[in-house]
Amino acid sequence: MLNPIELDEAYQNFITNLNQFVPDGIIDVDLGLLSDLGVLEYDQFENDEGSEEFPHYFHVIETSDKVTLFNHQFAVWIVPKLIHGDPTTLTLISLITDDIPNLEIVFSTTGIYNTPKYVLKVLKSYLSDVLDTEAVISSIGNT
Repeated sequence: MLNPIELDEAYQNFITNLNQFVPDGIIDVDLGLLSDLGVLEYDQFENDEGSEEFPHYFHVIETSDKVTLFNHQFAVWIVPKLIHGDPTTLTLISLITDDIPNLEIVFSTTGIYNTPKYVLKVLKSYLSDVLDTEAVISSIGNT
């Protein structure tokens, strides 16, 4: 498992060269995306009283500029910023392969979507998508 220094070095590399690592750009969270991800389904909010647990366990490192979540599969950086005067949260998701973080997705929340509830629901959805995609890729390689 990566240590905190290696995680911070990876983060600095990603955030400094963001255009290189996410050529398709940062995904803006809006009503359409939340609907596509199924985050707005009634069942999602019905279970919102804390009975639904986050399906991944993470170590957490909190610094003045970001929160880092990491485990053996993922490194995630949640970064609050002011962009054009608007409070914004950037979330960088990397899949860890052979102890090397590979940036997969970056999404941005702002305005009414910039709440911990939405950030975590979108994060949860994208983590599942990354795992599903990796499983499909692995199954193709095994056939």
